[in-house]
Amino acid sequence: MSEFTLTKTRLFEGVWEGMLTHEGEGNAQPKIEVTHLNERVKGVEVIENADAAHWVVRVPIPAEMIADGVQTFLIRDAQADTVLGNFALMSGEALAYDIRAEVTLLREELDMLKRAFRRHCLETM
Repeated sequence: MSEFTLTKTRLFEGVWEGMLTHEGEGNAQPKIEVTHLNERVKGVEVIENADAAHWVVRVPIPAEMIADGVQTFLIRDAQADTVLGNFALMSGEALAYDIRAEVTLLREELDMLKRAFRRHCLETM
């Protein structure tokens, strides 16, 4: 079991970022590995912030790994061989039947109906 805990902080400009903390004694140095479809993601950065006693993990998302469907990235502690976390990107036709996409469409339709109803109320006064 890993002594590290990973918490997502944001996904911004194609870079996933998280905060890695150590739960244990000693001066542990993390060895983080990120994979997508069993292929290592290059350019992963682990930046130590000694003052705050944590590391910032930065995972650039390569353009060639973005595709239709759900793309899952696993973040592992390579020393303990355990999964610390993951994140997924969803896009394309796979989302056509996703409930969140349906809710967004329903919200847009509701907004359209509200505008039409308000317009109708103003015209009939």
